[in-house]
Amino acid sequence: MTQEPSQEQLSAFVAAAAEEFDVPGLAVGVLVNGREVFAQHGVTGRDNPLPVDRHTVFPVASVTKTFTATALVRLAAEGRVDLDAPVRRYVPELALANERTTAGITVLNLLNHTAGLDWNLVDDDGEDGSLAGFVTRMSELPLIAAPGERASYSQAGYNLAGRVVEKVTGLPFERALAELVLEPVGLTDTVFDAEEVMVRRFAIGHNRDEDGVLRVARPWKAFRPGTRGNNPGGGAASTVADLLRWAAFHLGDGAGVLPAAALHRMREQTVELRASTLGDGFGIGWFLRGAGGLRTIGHGGSGNGQFAELLIAPDRDFAVVSLANAGPEGYPCNQSVVRWVLEHYLGVVEQDPEPVPYDEARAREVAGRYEIDAMNLDIATDGRRLTLAVGIKPEIRAASAADMPPDYPAAAMGFLTGDGDEYILTEGGLKGQRGFFSRDADGAVTGVDLAGRLFGRAARNG
Repeated sequence: MTQEPSQEQLSAFVAAAAEEFDVPGLAVGVLVNGREVFAQHGVTGRDNPLPVDRHTVFPVASVTKTFTATALVRLAAEGRVDLDAPVRRYVPELALANERTTAGITVLNLLNHTAGLDWNLVDDDGEDGSLAGFVTRMSELPLIAAPGERASYSQAGYNLAGRVVEKVTGLPFERALAELVLEPVGLTDTVFDAEEVMVRRFAIGHNRDEDGVLRVARPWKAFRPGTRGNNPGGGAASTVADLLRWAAFHLGDGAGVLPAAALHRMREQTVELRASTLGDGFGIGWFLRGAGGLRTIGHGGSGNGQFAELLIAPDRDFAVVSLANAGPEGYPCNQSVVRWVLEHYLGVVEQDPEPVPYDEARAREVAGRYEIDAMNLDIATDGRRLTLAVGIKPEIRAASAADMPPDYPAAAMGFLTGDGDEYILTEGGLKGQRGFFSRDADGAVTGVDLAGRLFGRAARNG
């Protein structure tokens, strides 16, 4: 049986991880045997530093999706929403690029990322920033598959799910979420509005300049101020203390919020994922993953210079949270924390798979540009190794009035299978990310999955 580390050992590791990855502030929480253990290191921001603690508020970005999904599961348990019903039953004004797709998407398709929607709409400062305004623009969103055909991570899908919440409850999404989920569970420091954040101690994000110097990330959240249309998919801010309470709620029996059977259904696989760092499948609002033989559910989030990670092991009544305020190093920092905690508390050791030897023919087959609405992904080979770079499209960056996170420079990747369809990144800020290449009926490479998102092929190398 694994001997539980001491508070001093956990604190020492958290401090070492923050220093190794040059993260200004790192907050960690562990739920073990019904007890909460916390460790933190560093400051809220380098310009105006305050010590980070368990109640420091961080933007948690896509971890918000677990709140949104739980709210809809509650509405379903109360008979107010049918998860298998078409979204149009609740949002009749919905109009996508394809009428058949519009009519076929169900609420569950939104919650398990099988709606066939591209990642998201690019924000336009001149547009209505409400959820209702977001939905009116969804006809502009590319469709990548028929509903239910494949999984592809979609921020837009969760924002549409938030509009379902608004239509069913008659309340603004944020108020409805508070009444349905946040307040009953006791998440007193999980908020959306800047007015709520500023009365609490909060962490400032940081991004690294080309010269390696960290600078404050603006805007504070990933989306421009006043934009509510992205709140259901990634607008919440929270603390390690609140997120451990959230984990405890999902380990429990529903605590009067919703029936235990409905709560536990969220952790049952609804769709399988292939070769993904996110997990082996989606439940409802959760990524499902096997970690060294341990069954886990979880969700991560990345904002503008801020990274969040929440992992729960239901069979062991165990959870870990890690929040870091620097990009891109916050992601590998959080991953190192989660791995250390799993090993030292549960005896579970995770290791990245090793790529197969470089294959130039396979490398040239996949080399080229891939894209979603806001980002380009470039895969290149120099005859010795394969690299992957991800960047915000120059026209999007130029048109934005707000600062945007820096691009991820070219980093080494390798194939995991002899056919060259599955890969892993072996260095850089996305080290450890896994994915796969999609092919058409003739075997030609048509897209690549990264972080659960399908990037379509835009050009072929000559």
